[in-house]
Amino acid sequence: MGEKLKKLIGVQGDFKTTILPMINYSYANMYLGGAGYIISMYFTVFLTDVVNISLQQAGIIVMLATIWDAVTDPVMGIITDRTRSATGKHRRYLLWGLPLMFVSYTLMWNSFGLNGKLNPALCVVYYTLIYMLYKTAFTVICVPHTAMLPELAPEYNLRTQYNSVGYLFNSAGMVPAFGIAVVIFAIFGASDNLTSANKMPFLVIGLVLSLFFSVAVFLTYSKTREPSSLNMKNEPLDIKYIIREYVLVFKNKSFRQYFFMSLAYQFATGFYANSKVYYIKYLANQYNRYALYNAVAGVAEAAAFPLNYALTMKHGKKKCGGIVTPLMVAGLAIGLIMQTGGTSPLWTILMMLSMVLYPFGMSGLGFVSTNIFPDLTDVDEMITGRRREGVIATFSTLIKKSIAGVMAALVGFTLQGFGLVTGDTVAEYEKATGLLFAQTSTAITGVRICVAIIPIVAAIISLILLRNFKMTKEDHTLIRAAVAAKHKYGSVCLTKEQIKRFELISGQKLENTWLGKSEINGYKLELNEDGRYDILVEKENEKK
Repeated sequence: MGEKLKKLIGVQGDFKTTILPMINYSYANMYLGGAGYIISMYFTVFLTDVVNISLQQAGIIVMLATIWDAVTDPVMGIITDRTRSATGKHRRYLLWGLPLMFVSYTLMWNSFGLNGKLNPALCVVYYTLIYMLYKTAFTVICVPHTAMLPELAPEYNLRTQYNSVGYLFNSAGMVPAFGIAVVIFAIFGASDNLTSANKMPFLVIGLVLSLFFSVAVFLTYSKTREPSSLNMKNEPLDIKYIIREYVLVFKNKSFRQYFFMSLAYQFATGFYANSKVYYIKYLANQYNRYALYNAVAGVAEAAAFPLNYALTMKHGKKKCGGIVTPLMVAGLAIGLIMQTGGTSPLWTILMMLSMVLYPFGMSGLGFVSTNIFPDLTDVDEMITGRRREGVIATFSTLIKKSIAGVMAALVGFTLQGFGLVTGDTVAEYEKATGLLFAQTSTAITGVRICVAIIPIVAAIISLILLRNFKMTKEDHTLIRAAVAAKHKYGSVCLTKEQIKRFELISGQKLENTWLGKSEINGYKLELNEDGRYDILVEKENEKK
């Protein structure tokens, strides 16, 4: 059974000691991938079409909660990096976040009878606070889980394997979560359209999925093991310390390259995700196929995994982004020409094609971003001499999530500014006339801008930035060897070529880094036949 599973997921190593720990770590990905997937699909349209608040109000809710999420991430990063515990720095927080996640995710899908037309201010306050509560729970679980990976998987390719298994578990969370939602909608007769009468299925979905995700996170907590952090020494905590910690992160050139590349990628996916439902519902007039299209998109994204994994393992962590991402642009471009489809075979085929090309291509840059991140912690350690996984992870999310929140609001304001009509106004018209509600040509232009034009530009920028990322597998191996030598012996001797690579990757002169602050006659590194570095220790130094 173990060998069959190894072959299926395409990883190397012994099942018990290598693959089983990957699986145990990745159970939580079912929550991290599945919960966000359902939110991206249904939360905005739930607010506008079921709760009856405006697009602008929905955008404000998402913006405020996302900015709150961004602010709490750095706090959680510092907490995890400074946690001293016999069970490690990160695991305990997965358990502590569970009750908060269960309650908040359930309440997100419950309106308690609120209606945006009757009491809009109360609706905005309620959903903002509940969504902020959920984002807090997500941070308490996600930040420690992400920060744990570099410790569990120190080697370059091993990290790719961990992330690959995690990617499969993301799908293992998204597919059943989506299936549960579709079944519940069908039971309550809410498959073809959503109105203010469809509140109960969302409450049931929230309850069932909260339980499902809680089990996944608990499995990772109970089965994952990490080294003790009891002997870790912490500097005094004050404002200057916190500012200095995050200033140091951005001095890392590799981090800056990764950050701007992933930020552009986020612009592309964020604008698309926040306007996709209106693209299908009002531009293509094919909301009756919404569940089908999302199922196809999920399959297409999962189908790209073997190619992304093979390209990464054979050619490095950048390759799949450059090869696969142009398909994402092609899928987005269909939104530029899409016309009201209804039952027209041509437009149905084109929409189906876009649901295949976009997620397949999107997975390339996503896979690159996920796999590059853990290696940044090693570059940071070369600069600072410390392991700061939490700080590095949360500095990135601080800015990116803040921008994501602004994007959500911007999409809402843009669509409403262009005259897109949502909510019971649409439902009442369709019920009275038996016809699909026809948006104005100006409103359709707004949808095209959000679902195609901005994402295409952002995706192209992300591809250009990806070409500038310099660190290779060989660089990473050398960095880890040099850092290990410095920690153990206090000094390391590097060749001119090695120094040049270090300075290119870090963006700093070596003598200004922790690694460079050592004796000139340090311990040399020699590349062996296995692609690893041996530390050459002189006999007189061994005696000392």
